[in-house]
Amino acid sequence: MRDIPFAVTSNAGARIAESVVEGGCDGEVTGMSKRILFVNPFKGQVFEEPIRAFIVPAGLSGTEVDVTSVKRGPEHVEYHYYEALTLLDTLQIIRRAEADGYDAAVIGCFYDPGLKEAREITTRMVVTAPAEASMHIASTLGHTFSIIVGRSKWIPQMHENVVKYGFKDRLASFKPVGLGVHDFHRDEAKTARLLTAAAKEAVEKDRAEVIILGCTIQFGFYRQLQEELGVPVIDAVLASFKYAEFLIELKKRFNWGHSKVYGYESPPQEEMSAWNLND
Repeated sequence: MRDIPFAVTSNAGARIAESVVEGGCDGEVTGMSKRILFVNPFKGQVFEEPIRAFIVPAGLSGTEVDVTSVKRGPEHVEYHYYEALTLLDTLQIIRRAEADGYDAAVIGCFYDPGLKEAREITTRMVVTAPAEASMHIASTLGHTFSIIVGRSKWIPQMHENVVKYGFKDRLASFKPVGLGVHDFHRDEAKTARLLTAAAKEAVEKDRAEVIILGCTIQFGFYRQLQEELGVPVIDAVLASFKYAEFLIELKKRFNWGHSKVYGYESPPQEEMSAWNLND
């Protein structure tokens, strides 16, 4: 084996370290701030403060998080029609968030509504959503995962996202518990029992190694399930929030943001202006 001069290696490492610090690549050294907007893509004001209170303790030093909701229309998006009604307002909120200086937006629904569109119309801000973030994280923590959902109605659209994101071979099962969006926190003891039973079956019968809670309004139940089951249980709110922090860091330290060629190419500004689409 050819000897490598230690002095050369050491000096090169020192130069790299200096460039990292000078370039602001160490978030803790430079005090990197992160502003994240969590958007309920439905009329979900009742959930805003509970979600924010749940998220804030999980944030890194320097992370600021706000939670907002669409101001009109349906109070959940369990139906395709409801989702379509809220999409325009969701995208307008995200465009305003970028103009207001936010570093990231999270679209807070496990359907990931408007994710492609949001990445298309933003140029500086990173955007993520619960299903994509949760599946990426789960795929690194185990070979297979199961998704616990509220109602069977949700499964076809969520399955489309599993396939689209490339995780078809990692999916062990979907497990519905017969609850709608507004049911999860009405009787939390009942919800915990239902989630635990479904997750236990997923692990024991479907051989799931990781459990994903497939609705943002299932926030807060992961701890109890994780203790009882002994497997990672991914909370969709925390997963998407922490993924947003991660994407901000990649953007600020290495300038790795959403590609603007091909899939996420932004609409021409002259068309947007001529057609009055900027508001």
